[in-house]
Amino acid sequence: MMRSHYSVDVTESLIDSEVVLSGWVDTRRDHGGVVFIDLRDRQGIVQVVADPDSGAAFSAAEGLRSEYVVKVKGRVRARPEGTINEALPTGRIEVMAIELEILNAAEPLPFQLDEDDVNEASRLRHRYLDLRRPSMQRAVRMRHEIVKSIRTFLNERDFCDIETPILTKSTPEGARDYLVPSRTYQGQFFALPQSPQLFKQLLMVSGFERYYQIARCFRDEDLRADRQPEFTQLDVEMSFIDEEDIMGLMEEMIKGLFKSVIDVDLGGPIPRMTYADAMHRFGSDRPDLRVDLELTELTEVMKSVEFKVFSGPANMDGGRVAALHVPGGGALTRQQIDQYTEYAKSLGAGGLAYIKVNDPSAGMNGLQSPIVKFLTEDVVKTLLEKTDAKENDIIFFGSDKESVVNDVLGALRLKVAGDLGLVQPGWKPLWVIDFPLVEYDEDAKRYNAIHHPFTAPAVDQLDQLETDAGKVLSRAYDLVMNGTELGGGSIRIHSTDVQSRVFKMLGIEAEEAQEKFGFLLDALRYGAPPHGGIAFGIDRISAMMAGHESIRDVIAFPKTQRASCLMTEAPSIVDSTQLRDLGIRLRSSVAQKLAEGEEGSDASS
Repeated sequence: MMRSHYSVDVTESLIDSEVVLSGWVDTRRDHGGVVFIDLRDRQGIVQVVADPDSGAAFSAAEGLRSEYVVKVKGRVRARPEGTINEALPTGRIEVMAIELEILNAAEPLPFQLDEDDVNEASRLRHRYLDLRRPSMQRAVRMRHEIVKSIRTFLNERDFCDIETPILTKSTPEGARDYLVPSRTYQGQFFALPQSPQLFKQLLMVSGFERYYQIARCFRDEDLRADRQPEFTQLDVEMSFIDEEDIMGLMEEMIKGLFKSVIDVDLGGPIPRMTYADAMHRFGSDRPDLRVDLELTELTEVMKSVEFKVFSGPANMDGGRVAALHVPGGGALTRQQIDQYTEYAKSLGAGGLAYIKVNDPSAGMNGLQSPIVKFLTEDVVKTLLEKTDAKENDIIFFGSDKESVVNDVLGALRLKVAGDLGLVQPGWKPLWVIDFPLVEYDEDAKRYNAIHHPFTAPAVDQLDQLETDAGKVLSRAYDLVMNGTELGGGSIRIHSTDVQSRVFKMLGIEAEEAQEKFGFLLDALRYGAPPHGGIAFGIDRISAMMAGHESIRDVIAFPKTQRASCLMTEAPSIVDSTQLRDLGIRLRSSVAQKLAEGEEGSDASS
């Protein structure tokens, strides 16, 4: 028997009983000939004591080092008075060793498991050790609880867990596909799925009506803290529903998830906000409602001012002038303002105009800024009224194309709030609805889908698909929490005619549509029900609930920001025979780099 109990099961109720424990040596302390061992297993830690009277057990204990794997047989006893550790569930007892067996030794570790500032490259290279750390154990176990809660919720509501293919067809979904060459059909390729989108729609055509999957997805895109080349999402699809049905059910699921896993009550109905309102007020389609700061619209106000920095964009088609009023921001130093200016420039702004409000009752004389001299008293009065600026406040301005102003002031809003302690604690969920169906790409001179090309247009705007597509709203919805998009979905197109019209509007002609999506168009002809769904990022939800900034901290074996695995050294060179079987030959320049060992070491990522 390798163990009779886990550590946390060893309580005062077992005093004078014999137990068998197995685990790792967390710490070893030698106190005057008595060896104390903190034995760690997946449940926690229990103290083991070995003294000279233990004979062979004591001899074995003297040779222990951190992370040795051991098996201990011992008798449970109460800790002596003055040695109780209330911080541990097992802090009132200890196990007196009778037998101690070293199951496996451990070499000195590349880093100590109780260190907080370990280089991430070292952590990822030795991930199997990093995962032993208590914070990582908690994060991965919480992720398990999250998935378990989701599965329980959906299973109880008659959803069917169905797997969809990993090797599939390359289709345009916004990011680059990971391609897999076929040995059987040389010169042809599978793609790893960016999402199960088309398959879950086909399952609705197949009559399953309620589907879900904890799905692995793959996207060959530039990575950030909240992105990985392979990630996990909860995929849900339902038939015979509208937006209210799916949003209501998913809201119930998310509330139950937060309550069951971290005991957080998200309160009453989750508020809703249109995309247009979110961009107008917060400069973002995923606003963090923990921050009260909002943007103030000034485009009309600035159309007639002499200051071209404001009047130019105000009179430009697609331009915007807006202000960010920051209470108490008048205390910012010139150096801090310069830093915010550089930050704004890094996001695409030409600069960052500002006004410090020293005394709003004094009008022009109560303001401090290089731009005040370019504004009239009437404009300043209107500005102060619209922003409701008070003494010792500051007003930042954005003036450019609407998209630039939104990006800059939306990001600046969060940065200033974080720096000045204006972010409220807690959880602020929000549904964002009424997204535009498409956006116009000036470079490509064509429309692109905001979400994906299978999102249904607003029912009363179908006639505008060919005449004014840019103003057509979609039946899409995103769930946002504290400024992070947790999930998004939509009601889908279930008509072949409408789907073909949307493809055409996106520049996908009939022949190309048939080549890439013929199986979907064919399926829609055979009685496709109205349907819709949503997908939630399991990695993002887990990171947020566990209190981690990066999703890498809630993924057991993540990739680096350069999409490599330091532990297994993947991607790697493959044997030329394998390439020959696939009908693949490397370009000479690539082959030379590989031969010279320039395959792009990721040791510094």
